[in-house]
Amino acid sequence: MKLEPGLSSDPQLQFMLATEKEFEEILAMSKGIYGGLDYLPSRYHAWIREPNRTVVLAKKNGQVIGLQSVCVVDAGETALVEGLRVAPWERGKGVAGVLQRFCTELVKEQHPGVKVSRLTRDDKLGPKDFKKYRLITKQGILLVRFNAAELLARLDAAVAQLRAGGFQLLPTESLEPGEVRGLVLSPTFQSEVLPNRTIIQDWQPYKPSEPNLALLQQKQLHWVVDCKARPTAASLCTQPFPIPLGEDWVYLNIDAFGCHPAHLKSQLLHHLRARLPALRGNVMCQLFLEPSLWGELAEFCRAGLRLELAKGYTEQYLLEADI
Repeated sequence: MKLEPGLSSDPQLQFMLATEKEFEEILAMSKGIYGGLDYLPSRYHAWIREPNRTVVLAKKNGQVIGLQSVCVVDAGETALVEGLRVAPWERGKGVAGVLQRFCTELVKEQHPGVKVSRLTRDDKLGPKDFKKYRLITKQGILLVRFNAAELLARLDAAVAQLRAGGFQLLPTESLEPGEVRGLVLSPTFQSEVLPNRTIIQDWQPYKPSEPNLALLQQKQLHWVVDCKARPTAASLCTQPFPIPLGEDWVYLNIDAFGCHPAHLKSQLLHHLRARLPALRGNVMCQLFLEPSLWGELAEFCRAGLRLELAKGYTEQYLLEADI
C-alpha cells in the first residue's frame, strides 16, 4: 500500500506499508546492524500482521532505504516506536527525521486517542534529546556470550564452587500464567519493584495494565520472583530467537527488576537452568537491570560462571514525548 508523501520534501522519497515481499531487501539494508544482534529478522513477519502495529517503509527510486514500526499499547494511549533504521548510504541526509515525523502523523490519524510516544535507546543522549524527550527510567545492559552445551555441562559444578565460596542461592518461584495478573497489578509491586512503574520487556515498555498484560501473555514469557506472597525482585525471560551473528547463534533476553543483587543472581541461574537444555549452539544473553547492580552482576557472570562479557557497561534509556 502506497502512502501519501506527507512531510517529505524529497519528491523521490515514498512511504509504503511493509509487506512480505520487501523482507529480503530490508535484511540487505540492515546488514550488520546492532553488531549482529538484530531482532527484526525474527519479528518482521509477525509485526506486519499485528492489528495494533504499523510498519512503514521509506523508498527512494523504488529501493527500500528506511523502516520504522509503531505499535499502539496502553489501551490506545501510547505509540511504541521501534525498529528505526536507515540504509547506510542514505544516513546523514535527514531520512530518519522525515520518516519519524511521517509515522507520528500517520499514527495520530489512525489512533486519535494516542497521547504520547515511547521508545528505548542505548546510545549516548545529548541536550537535544532531553529537549525532545522525557527520561522515564534507565536500566544497565549486561551482555554475555557462551556456548549452551558447554555451560550446561559445567553449570552445577560452577554453582557448587560459588556456594563453597560463600554464595547463597536464594529461593526463586516461577509464576504460572494465571498468577502474573495479580502480581503485576499490585500497587506494591508496581511501586517497589518495577522501574518507575514500567515493565520493560526486551526493549518494549509497557504500563502495568490489563490490556498490556494481554499483549505480554501472547509472548510466552517466563516470569520468576523471589517470593509470590511479597516479591522484592522479579525477572522475565523471552523465548530465544536466532540472530544474524551466525547460523548457530541465538539471543536470550532477561529483564530483571528490583535492587537486590543476591535475588537477581539466583534468578539468573533459574533462567539459565530452565533454558539451557533446549538451546543449541552459541548464545548472546542480554540482562537488563538496575544500573547500580551492573558491576556486581558482571563479576558474578565473569568470575563465578565464567561467561564472556561481550562488551562493557551500557545503558538502556526509556524516553517519552507528547504527541
